[in-house]
Amino acid sequence: QPASETDGLIRLHQDCKIPFLNQKKCSTRPIVIGTGPCGLFCALLLVKAGLRPILLERGQPVEQRAADVKAYWQGQTLNTESNVQFGEGGAGAFSDGKLTTRIHDPRCDDVLAALVAFGAPAEILYKAKPHIGTDVLQTILVKIRETLLAQGASIHYGTCVKQIVLSEGQVKGVLLADGSLLDAELVVAAIGHSARDTFESLFASGVQMQAKPFSVGVRIEHLQEDIHRARYGSLVHEKLGAAEYQLFERFADRTAYTFCMCPGGVVVGAASEKETVVTNGMSNHARGGRNANSAFVVSVDTQDTGSHPLDGVQYQRRLEQAAYRLGNSEGAAPVQTLGDFMTGKKTVQLGNIKPSYTGAVALTRLDTALPPEIVARMRAAVPLFDQKMRGFAATDAVLTGFETRTSSPVRILRDDSGEANGIQGLFPAGEGAGYAGGIMSAAVDGLKTAERILALYRWE
Repeated sequence: QPASETDGLIRLHQDCKIPFLNQKKCSTRPIVIGTGPCGLFCALLLVKAGLRPILLERGQPVEQRAADVKAYWQGQTLNTESNVQFGEGGAGAFSDGKLTTRIHDPRCDDVLAALVAFGAPAEILYKAKPHIGTDVLQTILVKIRETLLAQGASIHYGTCVKQIVLSEGQVKGVLLADGSLLDAELVVAAIGHSARDTFESLFASGVQMQAKPFSVGVRIEHLQEDIHRARYGSLVHEKLGAAEYQLFERFADRTAYTFCMCPGGVVVGAASEKETVVTNGMSNHARGGRNANSAFVVSVDTQDTGSHPLDGVQYQRRLEQAAYRLGNSEGAAPVQTLGDFMTGKKTVQLGNIKPSYTGAVALTRLDTALPPEIVARMRAAVPLFDQKMRGFAATDAVLTGFETRTSSPVRILRDDSGEANGIQGLFPAGEGAGYAGGIMSAAVDGLKTAERILALYRWE
């Protein structure tokens, strides 16, 4: 095989405590569904071990995907298979590219080193809060693709998996949207948190899953220069970089918090279904935009959504459809100033802060469409956040709705070997399966999944 750019960086860790090593036989190439960070890093380790995985991605390569996303932002029809959620790189390809994580795993160092080898700035190896930015991340994805192909992997874009075929508790193949069937004994389901049709298909096939807590809310925007002053005070200096913040407040029944903060970024349209509006945040590496934006969300659980494994999906969808209606059913994102949100008034005029949203906006009342318990906790959190970071409660701060894709609303249950409960050969992994939350943790789960495969199976 040709030498890989990550030789010596992507490596097998020896902490997989799995009994009956190499006791399961496999005669087909492993299939990896999804080319987000989980699927890509899983495939990188599989090719290093000499296997030739087949990667199936419902969306498009990042170059075409970027063009499809830009067209949607400019008012053209949403491509439901190539957008901010679906395509090479996963949802993180249109984000701030944050590499922070709460997990403490030695594989994090491997992921960072590999990203540098693929073109990320070396600063991510030593910065406390490393990030890549959408612009740099997209160039990295191309290099990862080239490495996988050179090492013997196959990648099929525009290829949606309709069903993972199971028989007597074992994987037999995958059924594609075009009706073709690929034989397979081993499938990694590295699906994203927005693969709702895949959740439904897996549940219908008897795959065990459960509802998982997540959060919903809005994107909030301030002027980046005001965030600089709030965080740095008199020490503001360009060498300090774009100021960030992360705030939270625990109430008796739920938590309000900010996350996925994008300094100098923009709020983007992130829908993947027609007649919905979904928001997310994105920054380039330089973080040079006028506004700062962050998710401002409140946690929800089965008491809010229902206990059926797919109730959370419907809860998200209802909010996204409500946002679409607030935007006059024309695809505009609904916007309200923070001052009007706090007092329950329709916004009729913006202040000094202008929305950075990538499409059209409609001035309205977000508080009428969000669940009352979410609104109550957001309103209660604002003055508390302002005590921690002066200026958060600025009345002309802009709220754009709705932020619903904070994490997967389901968890696909798996055992200690990494296989789905009671199903040999199916490995649920990453954020969509409910085992990660962000680029780093998803990539690490992809590496761990590959390790489990290599520990469990032998090829004949």
